[in-house]
Amino acid sequence: MQNLKALMFDLDGTLIDSEFFHFECWNEILEESGVKLTYDDWLKNYAGVPLPTNAKNLIEKYNIDTPLSEVIERRENLTLERLKTKDVNLMPHVADVLEYFHQKDLILALVTSSPRKDVEAIFERNGLGKYFKLIITRSEVTKSKPDPESYNTCREKLGCEKENCLVFEDTINGIKSAKAAGLTCFAIQSNTDEHDKLGIADQLFPDFNSAKDYMVRNDLI
Repeated sequence: MQNLKALMFDLDGTLIDSEFFHFECWNEILEESGVKLTYDDWLKNYAGVPLPTNAKNLIEKYNIDTPLSEVIERRENLTLERLKTKDVNLMPHVADVLEYFHQKDLILALVTSSPRKDVEAIFERNGLGKYFKLIITRSEVTKSKPDPESYNTCREKLGCEKENCLVFEDTINGIKSAKAAGLTCFAIQSNTDEHDKLGIADQLFPDFNSAKDYMVRNDLI
């Protein structure tokens, strides 16, 4: 990994502080069935999990009568509606670090379990899209994280060797996806309570600034 050419980034929880946003959207849907999640429950059991999987798990856990396809569609429509009118904050240091990597002529790619229309709505409001040469979303693959398909697809489209790529993730499913694709993965997670479960990452940092400093000190960039 001494000759880094491409950096791949997860979106939710890695680049943008979206977990509370998604938590609120789910509760708005679940309220109609008399269900209310706590934020702690969301972070422990649903954060970083693709929407269709969460929908299936929630329907089964709370015996919701609404068909799975309808729950997924309603949740996707609500998410897109909210994203068009509400800004989602960036995670700490993201803007500065992306600009730094961009100035170093590294190839930046986004690999997310969100659908493309959500990513487009987010980037239209925060302007991050200019940094990414390639965006792989749930819309371009058949299997979501932790399956490695999205990272394999990204690397193949970029034309980079595995040893020249580095992934940034924040959840265990994302890390598993990157590692299953044979890629080096750095975890960015400010919540120290989550650190034990993220131990399979190659390195673990509380924020992007710490990760960038480590990369500079070790001549990775």
